[in-house]
Amino acid sequence: MTQHLAAPATPDSATRTAWWRDAVIYQVYPRSFADGNGDGMGDLQGIRARLPHLRDLGVDAVWLSPFYASPQADAGYDVADYRAVDPMFGTLLDADALLRDAHDLGLRVIVDLVPNHSSDRHDWFRRALGDGPGSPLRDRYHFRPGKGTDGELPPNDWESVFGGPAWTRTTDPDGTPGDWYLHLFAPEQPDFNWEHPAVRDEFRSVLRFWLDMGADGFRVDVAHGLVKAAGLPDIGHHDQLRLLGNDTMPFFDQDGVHEIYRSWRKVLAEYAGDRILVAEAWTPTVERTAHYVRPDEMHQAFNFQYLSTHWDAAELRAVIDGSLAAMRPVGAPATWVLSNHDVTRHTTRFANPPGLGTQLRTPGDRALGLRRARAASLLMLALPGSAYLYQGEELGLPDVTDLPDEARQDPSFHRAEGQDGFRDGCRVPIPWTVEGPSYGFGTGGSWLPQPAGWGELSVQAQTGDPASTLELYRAALRVRREQPGLGAGDALEWNAAPDGVLSFRRESFVCTANTTGAAVRLPVPGRMLLASGPVRVAGDEVELPADTTAWWAV
Repeated sequence: MTQHLAAPATPDSATRTAWWRDAVIYQVYPRSFADGNGDGMGDLQGIRARLPHLRDLGVDAVWLSPFYASPQADAGYDVADYRAVDPMFGTLLDADALLRDAHDLGLRVIVDLVPNHSSDRHDWFRRALGDGPGSPLRDRYHFRPGKGTDGELPPNDWESVFGGPAWTRTTDPDGTPGDWYLHLFAPEQPDFNWEHPAVRDEFRSVLRFWLDMGADGFRVDVAHGLVKAAGLPDIGHHDQLRLLGNDTMPFFDQDGVHEIYRSWRKVLAEYAGDRILVAEAWTPTVERTAHYVRPDEMHQAFNFQYLSTHWDAAELRAVIDGSLAAMRPVGAPATWVLSNHDVTRHTTRFANPPGLGTQLRTPGDRALGLRRARAASLLMLALPGSAYLYQGEELGLPDVTDLPDEARQDPSFHRAEGQDGFRDGCRVPIPWTVEGPSYGFGTGGSWLPQPAGWGELSVQAQTGDPASTLELYRAALRVRREQPGLGAGDALEWNAAPDGVLSFRRESFVCTANTTGAAVRLPVPGRMLLASGPVRVAGDEVELPADTTAWWAV
């Protein structure tokens, strides 16, 4: 018996209440999704044209990475104007039309919000520099005098996530060296001072601007970073970058952030339609992550612990149990994610030996990676709560690991320290057609080079092929919507299973996942709904191949 593939369904999320508790949310990275004007860069017009693909896929919502006016020092995460669309992506009228088109198709839209820092081209920061020392606008950022005889040393020992000091020294209007300003990321991204009331007022206004436009929610970038410890104390460690996300830091996960999100939740409550807040919060433990989704704060938080878990049954079960247990007391849904715009696609991660990290420059065993990725995706979509998909994973896209250095645009790649800087590999524009300019991405090439043969993985090539990854995702989202026990909730019952195999039940549904490199035999749980690879059922026994997941109705 081979896997059964169901037809895609039209999402009904536009009429569901608390839709976010079991939503499947699709991340669009605008510059790499679809190019509507032929300049080689994805844009809002291109996204509008491809929205039917997302409807047919069966997702509930679209999350748009930043499209604000920006110098693009960090792919739009350096915002110069939070109420304007960057011309490379279109206009506010394009954004309005995209929101309307998505809603007409039954899709909700979540926009990225970047509140930890602005661009150094933001009007506040430019004026603060131009006014010089003593400017009230400098209080909206973290300006400090340096240490040393002539202030030549940074104010403290904090390091940038992108490498090097987290401080840059300014030049005063008279040409002399001046104060330093804090930037936890690139120097072009100065951190806001969230103790200043004007900053808090400004972002409540920005929330209302996009909610008035029709946005259904916000993914909050660096949600854990807004508040810094009083006095900006030294850390004292020489390996700060290795501690990020694993230890308490004076600039991340400070308790003061929660007051901010409680005030934002009140803003959302002013609007009809069940709008949501989603936290990108890197914390030392999943229990700390749960603080962001208490009933009066955000609705969801990304589960980065799950994303970084190896394809190993024991590790996966521990993270699944820990995630559900942490979210249960606060009444929030767990979330699950395998890929995004900052990490190597899971098709490539699972193609390589474990322990190499989440940014790789090696393709590994691609057949193995795809087989594991398909199995991991079915496992993820069977878990209680909400799931996030990254554009192109429904095509089984691997990372492009052999991009020439001169083509790379990730700012961390060009710095001597910090993040590995191989994020461009997961940002290569996705293929829509088998042939043609940039495989259907647009008529003017693509801003990152696409590999030869990219068209073989395109939407056109995979549509209608029952063995394709695209049709597997379409079927999985259809079954997820129709099968009792899937989606929302926080309960699952583990079944006895051989080492390396996960088996759990949710009401009348059973998921079995073999993470080992060899086939295993199991009692048939029921009627097979779907499988990530060929599965053979003989009588009352099923042979589950290596790196394969199957869904069953019982």
